[in-house]
Amino acid sequence: MSPRPSSSTPVAPSEPADTRARLVHAMARALQHRGYHGVGLTELLEQAGAPKGVLYHHFPGGKQALAVAAVEATAAHIHASLDRLIDEGADPLPVLAGWLQMGQQQLERSHFERGCPLATVALETTADDLPLREALANAFDGIRQRLARLLAAAGASPGRAEPLAALVVASYEGALIQARVARSGAPMTAAATALLTLLQHELPARRSAGAP
Repeated sequence: MSPRPSSSTPVAPSEPADTRARLVHAMARALQHRGYHGVGLTELLEQAGAPKGVLYHHFPGGKQALAVAAVEATAAHIHASLDRLIDEGADPLPVLAGWLQMGQQQLERSHFERGCPLATVALETTADDLPLREALANAFDGIRQRLARLLAAAGASPGRAEPLAALVVASYEGALIQARVARSGAPMTAAATALLTLLQHELPARRSAGAP
C-alpha cells in the first residue's frame, strides 16, 4: 500500500509574532537541523530577531529551558492536531499515510537535513538534561496515547491499540533517522508500506471491507 497524503495530516505551525514565541519557534527549527548541541545562541537570537539579553529574560534557565519550551510547543501542536482528528472520527490509515509521507517529503526537500526535533534531541540528551528528557517523554507519551485512541475508535481490539500506537511512533522515528543518515527516502517508504499493511489487518472494518 503506497502512502497517500491526507487533508487532515498535521502541518507545521506558522511563525509567531511575539519575542518569546519567536525564540521558541527558532529553537524548534534549529533542533530539527542541528540538534540540541549544535544550536548556537547568537545565531538563534539573530534568527528570532531578538536582542541579546532577552533570552534570559524569557528563559532564566538559558538554552536548556528554551529547548524544553521548544519541545513542549512542538508536542502541543502535534497533540492538538491529533485531538482534532479524534474529534472528527478520522480514518487512521490515510491520516498515518499522510503523516509518513509528509515526514519523508520534508526530509527530502531539506536535502536530508531536517529531521524530527523530538527524536533528534532525544538521541543527544544525557543524565544532565533531565528537564529536557522529561519534556521529551511527555511529548512521546502524549502522541502514543492519542494514536491509541484514534486506532481504538477505528476498531483496534482492546489491548492492541496501545502497542500499535507505540509501533507507529517507533516506525516513524526509526525510519526518519535511517532515511536521514542514508540520504534516501527508501527507509520511510518501506516503513510506511509495512506499517499500513499491518494496520489494515488489525482494524476489523478494514478486514471485512477488504481495503487495499
